[in-house]
Amino acid sequence: MEERDGAGWLIPSRAYDVLKWIGLIALPALATLVGTCAGAWGADAATAQAVVTTINAVGTFVGVVIGASQIKAGKGGTDDDEG
Repeated sequence: MEERDGAGWLIPSRAYDVLKWIGLIALPALATLVGTCAGAWGADAATAQAVVTTINAVGTFVGVVIGASQIKAGKGGTDDDEG
């Protein structure tokens, strides 16, 4: 995890770490799960696609929020953390 003193960040360090995990791991995995299993659950293709698109949109939003926080702190797009 990244060491930060909190100064200049839009969101607290713990929230950043959780949102980063959600945006990079959990939401893409959930979208894949729903897209793959929707037929087995009896969902029609249009409904499954709408749900997958919504999950991916939320993931993109999370990425923008954590990216804005990183840019605000002066990182400017570099990825120095290990996780």
